[in-house]
Amino acid sequence: MEQFLLLLIGLMFGVAALLMLYSVGRLKSEVPDEDRQYMDPLPPLLRLAWPLVRFLEFHVCAFLPTAALERTHERLQRTGVGYLMTAEQFFAIRILSVLGTFGMVYYATAVLDNQSPGILIGAVLLGFFFPRIWLNDVQQRRYKAVQRTLPVYLDFITMAVEAGLNMTGAINQAMEKGPHGPLRHELFLVVRDLRSGLSRAEALRRMESRLRMPEITSFVGTVIQAERMGARLGSALRAQAEQRRTERFQRAEKLAMEAPVKLIGPLMMFIFPVTFIVLGFPIAMKFLNSGIL
Repeated sequence: MEQFLLLLIGLMFGVAALLMLYSVGRLKSEVPDEDRQYMDPLPPLLRLAWPLVRFLEFHVCAFLPTAALERTHERLQRTGVGYLMTAEQFFAIRILSVLGTFGMVYYATAVLDNQSPGILIGAVLLGFFFPRIWLNDVQQRRYKAVQRTLPVYLDFITMAVEAGLNMTGAINQAMEKGPHGPLRHELFLVVRDLRSGLSRAEALRRMESRLRMPEITSFVGTVIQAERMGARLGSALRAQAEQRRTERFQRAEKLAMEAPVKLIGPLMMFIFPVTFIVLGFPIAMKFLNSGIL
């Protein structure tokens, strides 16, 4: 009788596994193909998990509230990640991050025989907030790159405008000569919007809404105001370039002055103890050999 029950339970588990595999296969077949022709290429690690991301995006994340998706979409656009993934795909990555972090921590605690509920809850929280932390880091690096290259692009645009080109031609020349980075990509989007029929003011306003930086807001406002008032655009842009260059120099001075303060922690924790050990070890050995200690 017991053998029959075990056989029946095993058969039921087998049938359930087959039904689950069949259901997953049918659900996967319903996921439409993705057209990434106008999207950025995926990183290698994310490319491996992308089928799972697409599965969760279509069957789970598509039913999330519209307000949450809109907020996430705006945040992705500000960080430049909007050309890599959609808001639904970002939420799918958060779900995979929670499951992956929980699984790894659960396995590690099982091996160490220390399965604490607090550790598992911490793993879930870490997996949930890690994509947001990564997004904040990408946004900060993007802002710093824009601040670093903005004076260079303003110089190129100013020289092109003073040489007789219009604003669109000046932006094209700056894109050809300027350094690579997120600002170059944003200027490319401005030129693309201009070619699609938008006005210059609207195209620049769209760049301002994507970046949301005071420096870009000041630049866009200066260009639009100069065009409306009929002022000399070259002089206004040159003043903008000088101001951005001064701000970049001030940021560098601030970082240089903060460096000694930031070095105090590593000095106190790592360098000073090792120095005291190196200096005190011979003295301690002499005392031990002389029998004083």
